[in-house]
Parts: sequence; C-alpha cells; structure tokens
Amino acid sequence: MGFGRKNMEEVKTEEIKIWECSSETCNAWVRDNFKSTPKCPICESEMVATTKELQVVNNNSLYNK
Repeated sequence: MGFGRKNMEEVKTEEIKIWECSSETCNAWVRDNFKSTPKCPICESEMVATTKELQVVNNNSLYNK
C-alpha cells in the first residue's frame, strides 16, 4: 500500500565555494553567497576560502544583488 507515500524529489548538489573558520576550535563555515563579513560570525577569526559538495540553495537577499 502506498498511502501517505510522497514522491521524493532528487536533491541537486554541486561543488560550492565556502568560507571556513581558520580557528582550530571552531567548526563554523558559510556559503560564499551568504557571507557578509571577512570574519567568522561565531569566534571572529579569519575565514579561509575552500569548496564543499553541497545541496544547491539560492540566496535572493537584497545584500547580494
């Protein structure tokens, strides 16, 4: 029986540029298109650019236009 069973949509992923915290004790990271400051939002350390395989998310905020 298939009652309540939803069709699962395929999750799109791609290699995304992210910024990771350079601190050894902090695990924070943020997508490039969501980054607003050059410092870590958690511990205020410098951020380092890298990439990660992530689900595609669009940022339609006014700050990135």
